[in-house]
Amino acid sequence: MRALIQRVSEASVQINAERVGSIDQGLLVFLGIEKNDVQADADKLLDKILAYRVFSDAEDKMNLSVRDIKGGLLVVSQFTLAAVTNTGLRPSFSSAKPPQQAQELYKHFLEQARTQHNPVASGEFGANMQVSLVNDGPVTFLLNS
Repeated sequence: MRALIQRVSEASVQINAERVGSIDQGLLVFLGIEKNDVQADADKLLDKILAYRVFSDAEDKMNLSVRDIKGGLLVVSQFTLAAVTNTGLRPSFSSAKPPQQAQELYKHFLEQARTQHNPVASGEFGANMQVSLVNDGPVTFLLNS
């Protein structure tokens, strides 16, 4: 399981011109689910995201987590993060988990996130979404479970 996280001052997701999720300061999390991923991978990755120190402290050092600053999480499913890109000029999605199984794991990730953190917003699994963000830094990291 992969998560591309971006430190944001604000972010939102729209579907058909309707805003379905938004946060102020926090993390925008693009979540890619691969074939062999299980709930334990989702739990491990969520723990890492919530504790990952990417926000500045009083001395302007990245020592604070989204949990520390009580920031938001905006979670967006993005199967393209599971793409195989090391050969050719067209990505292969053979390593992505099948949609129905991926959706179940995505829902699990969101349920756990909402149990452990507030606020948590999300996009809609499998939808064509428009994501808007103000990347603060810019600060972007690719995390693996």
